[in-house]
Amino acid sequence: MYDRYIVIDLETTGHSVEKGDRIIQIGAVVCSNDEIIKTFSTFVQPGVEIPPFIEELTGITENDIQDAPPFRTVIPTILELLEDGCLVAHNADFDRNFLKKQIELEGYIFPQVPVIDTVELARIFLPQQNSYKLSELAEELGYSHDRPHQADSDASVTAALFQKIIKRCKELPILTLQQLIPLLRKLKSDFEPILLECIDQRKFTKRNETEYDCFRQLAIKKVEKQPTSNNDTFKTYEDYMVSDFTELMKTALSQFERREGQELMMQEVHEAFNQNEYKLIEAGTGTGKSLAYLLPALFYAKQHNQPVIVSTQTIPLQEQLFQRDLPILKRLVPFPIRIALLKGRSHYLCLRKFEHSLSVEHSNYEINLTKCMILVWLTETTTGDIEEIMIPTGAKSLWYEVQSDASSDIGKANPWFSRCFYHRARRLAQDAQIVVTNHALLCTDLMHEQRILPQHTHVILDEAHHLEEVASNHLGQRTDYVAFAHIFQRLSTEQEHHWVEHLEAIFKRNELPFRSTERLLTLLTSMKEDVDELFRILFSYIQKKNHLSATDVGRNRYRYFSFKEAGTQWQALLECTMRVHMVAKEIAVAFKQLLQPLEQNDHDHIQYSDQSFITELEKWFEVLLEEEDTLYQLLLEYDPTVVYWAEIEPRGAKNATYLYSKPIDVSVALADLFFAKKKSVILTSATLAVNGSFSYQIKRLGLEDFAPETCVIPSPFDYNQQARLLIPTDIPSIKEVTMDQFSYEIAKKLWQLSEKTKGKTLVLFTSYEMLRIVYDHIQKWNNDHLLHIIGQGVTSGSRAKLMKMFKQSDHAMLFGTSSFWEGIDLPGDELTTVVIVRLPFSPPDDPLIQAQFDQVKEEGGNPFMDISLPQAIIRFKQGFGRLIRSTTDRGSVFVFDRRITTTRYGKQFILSLPNVPVYEDEFNQLLHSHNSYL
Repeated sequence: MYDRYIVIDLETTGHSVEKGDRIIQIGAVVCSNDEIIKTFSTFVQPGVEIPPFIEELTGITENDIQDAPPFRTVIPTILELLEDGCLVAHNADFDRNFLKKQIELEGYIFPQVPVIDTVELARIFLPQQNSYKLSELAEELGYSHDRPHQADSDASVTAALFQKIIKRCKELPILTLQQLIPLLRKLKSDFEPILLECIDQRKFTKRNETEYDCFRQLAIKKVEKQPTSNNDTFKTYEDYMVSDFTELMKTALSQFERREGQELMMQEVHEAFNQNEYKLIEAGTGTGKSLAYLLPALFYAKQHNQPVIVSTQTIPLQEQLFQRDLPILKRLVPFPIRIALLKGRSHYLCLRKFEHSLSVEHSNYEINLTKCMILVWLTETTTGDIEEIMIPTGAKSLWYEVQSDASSDIGKANPWFSRCFYHRARRLAQDAQIVVTNHALLCTDLMHEQRILPQHTHVILDEAHHLEEVASNHLGQRTDYVAFAHIFQRLSTEQEHHWVEHLEAIFKRNELPFRSTERLLTLLTSMKEDVDELFRILFSYIQKKNHLSATDVGRNRYRYFSFKEAGTQWQALLECTMRVHMVAKEIAVAFKQLLQPLEQNDHDHIQYSDQSFITELEKWFEVLLEEEDTLYQLLLEYDPTVVYWAEIEPRGAKNATYLYSKPIDVSVALADLFFAKKKSVILTSATLAVNGSFSYQIKRLGLEDFAPETCVIPSPFDYNQQARLLIPTDIPSIKEVTMDQFSYEIAKKLWQLSEKTKGKTLVLFTSYEMLRIVYDHIQKWNNDHLLHIIGQGVTSGSRAKLMKMFKQSDHAMLFGTSSFWEGIDLPGDELTTVVIVRLPFSPPDDPLIQAQFDQVKEEGGNPFMDISLPQAIIRFKQGFGRLIRSTTDRGSVFVFDRRITTTRYGKQFILSLPNVPVYEDEFNQLLHSHNSYL
């Protein structure tokens, strides 16, 4: 270990010394032998003005630095602190480089010191944290951090974090520490001496490591069998509700309030299950529907000794049910409960593949960082579910290599089989009373010959308004050039120790004849060239089409009919597709012939690592052939019940093309494959009905022949007092102006809103193009950067990352399209204003919508009334539901689409909402009223 650690944090006027930015505050904490021996803090006179957004971020003003010393006078103290020490910082690259450049600017030499980055180390040694921002780490770890973004406070918290990391390092098993050393050498932090010291200490202390299962040079958390409880006093559901429910709820929930809607829903679920009914239940926000269906489901599962499947649309809700509601349920029911969480196989780590990955060297920083994270995570996780950790974006390729899939199963030769995370999850599901899964896995199970889920007859579908979309996605197909390119890269022979060389060595070790691979490699090259040409032709063909529609992510989209398309380019495309198909058949034959000597011999004598490699190789050829089969079906086959379309990246590479197909109607498939095979299904959501009617969902989901019952449970929130619907009368109709003019007017109104209300606003768009235009306008006006503008598809980052940025801001606007209309929970001051820019009708040029319109017309229906309007109303209710999330919330929803009051159908949007006051007036009047209301 090092003798002294100097934990440093800087506050600066910006990011670049070269562009004139300077330090305005320095904080330092000196540690030795796990103790703080010295602290240092000072404001610094930068000689330049502090930008307004830095003032707002740090709280440091011109008054604070007025009498502060200039940086040159502080340098001797800094250099003295750093002497013979190790520099530690949170995001050390920035602090070290900024400090070095400003010191050298004053003519001093910055010392050569080891550097440790606590961001990097926190990711490795605390892999299950939700965020690695210093303020959020401090909150999660319970550190006092009263002045975030002030150097002295940040340095103190960083020092505490560093000490926690050292402590965690000392607790890890020796196997893990030893595996970390070669990987840490490829990272930024000079951490190896500390790791070696920890290993030496562990050797001398001989600490008991019985909590770990140490196997094949990996240490994983040992899973203890849960003791069975003798508390098995079973009561009927009816007796329990009469005698126990209320008192147990008071015990389980500290702020329990009896909710009539929740108890009504419990009764509805109980009756449906026991009478083998299908039932649609719309439960308004705040009902507490999770407990309302889980409790009667548990009693049913217990009494009938069979599992109940609970399926949700999103992984976060699936985990919320498991992590938040399960502990409550354990305190509520008078018998031991068994609830299992089951996700798709690709969510789980394959230990066999990860073990192999450790023997493969990578130069990629994020891949090596992720290997370190997984090594530590293995000492903590009992599930192996990747959702528990945040893998860096640049390491997604590693996860594709180490995730569980069909190739993970190599039979008896796999020494990891008994420890397999995926099979453990399946075993737990087989023994569970409630299995929590998601719609995607549920749909996969419908088509799977070998069932993934345990045998069941009773199902609860939460977020059921998404079932049609998920089923459509699952029953459809897609491919793109990148998918092929990834496979060809894996089957390439250009890199050192490629698959042919490896396979030949295996044959030689086992004294088997090895055929020439020249023919197979020629075929692979030919297929790669043809695939590249195919996607280039397709890109060019679509690019020349008129009236292309735009997707949410800025792609151009074209619906095609393979038997109707004409022209030399399309003909060349079909010929190229057929060439790819014929070559793929030859590849399948050539690869099978290559492996034939293996098939003719007993596999048992082939060593485990070789079998593992062969299985992996077979998987990649299988994936290639499956991808080609998808391509063939998308371009050379036609099904009138399916819609086909292509998307291109207009500014992307000339082969950046994506092909899709989806069934136009999933109702028959759902009826035959799912509902007909169940005894009782509960479909619930906060948005199922359209103006009190469930007929749209019943028809679209194929429930018409099952005589489903329906029920609407209103929200317990007092919308009449808590919310307002505000409709400005001075916003132009988009039909009377151009897109640019309308967007400019919307931008002006939003800018006024931001100036008058200093809180947070969610702005919901239906068009990515309009979102981008409005974003650009407001960004130009936001000179002082006091408003944090976050735009989906404009601001970099995932949906979760954008949400974090929004939550962390005091004054912000979040611009979102489709995925932001729901699944956002921002109670209290986190959200006081929602703006719905346009009524959320699906774009009529969306290929699936077009095809559904055509189908409805053929059946003599009205596409607008039968599809467009119900869909839009359900989406509108979801957007409105983002505002009020608790009984104390207050706020307003602005609707910038005049059609809600000027058209006959517009009233149906308002009638589908809870009893909320509606106000129409000029925008400035409504804005004044909104501010007074808050």
